[in-house]
Amino acid sequence: MLDDARRMQRLPAAPGVGYKPQHYTEILDQPGPVGWLEIHAENYMGDGGRPLAQLRHLSERFPISVHGVGLSIGGEGPLDAEHLARLKHLVGWLNPASFSEHLAWSTHDSQFLNDLLPLPYTDATLTRICDHIDQVQETVGRQMLLENPSSYLAFAESTWSEPDFLREITRRTGCGLLLDVNNVFVSATNLNYSPQAYIDAYPLDQVGEIHLGGHDEDQDDHGQPLLIDSHGRAVVDPVWALLDYVLDQSGPKPVLIEWDNDVPDWPTLRSEAERAQSALDRIPA
Repeated sequence: MLDDARRMQRLPAAPGVGYKPQHYTEILDQPGPVGWLEIHAENYMGDGGRPLAQLRHLSERFPISVHGVGLSIGGEGPLDAEHLARLKHLVGWLNPASFSEHLAWSTHDSQFLNDLLPLPYTDATLTRICDHIDQVQETVGRQMLLENPSSYLAFAESTWSEPDFLREITRRTGCGLLLDVNNVFVSATNLNYSPQAYIDAYPLDQVGEIHLGGHDEDQDDHGQPLLIDSHGRAVVDPVWALLDYVLDQSGPKPVLIEWDNDVPDWPTLRSEAERAQSALDRIPA
């Protein structure tokens, strides 16, 4: 369990965007409502060069959220010690306002899989994930936020609901949560449950950060809707409505716009941040 003294500083309850180097100058000159930035940890684990120089400059202007995609928190094997050491070094010099990872696995034996794969929610999985989170938080010396996945199937052996599973993880480890509202909408559509009911059961008091992103629409083999979490387009109206539902219950939170594929120009991304600001403006401080 992580003690209170090593919890992260907090992000502002404002819109953030996933940082892309092509937007560097415009972010500095025309940030609009953007109050913080997110980076992917694995892109900044080197020893120098322009990316790190730009990141250092940005960190003097904006709070930074470090989002990891490579730890494989849910993997059956031990965490990669070298990867964890590089992460510790990055977090150490950058001193981010938030650090997060995914409730997923992406490694098997010595192979890294370029995807974030779901897990059965069982007691055994719970113990393994908590052990891994404890190791990460002890190594990095900071609180970690854990993100809910986008799901395309359900496991017959699961004995926990996802919200209860996440709540128990926070109780055992002291980690916080990253609520990806688009992932909730994607999973609810694919697995045929109410996204509002999911939010009603979710431990919103543990949320340190909210994510929004775009998804692609497809159909499964039976002609039913199948949504793919692609981060390659604008946030759709039903996801914005679900954000409103969350904020009505949680109060203001940091809200990130993720757009990682087919990245648009800065005015387009900034307009998504402006819409997030409008959602936050509805909520009393």
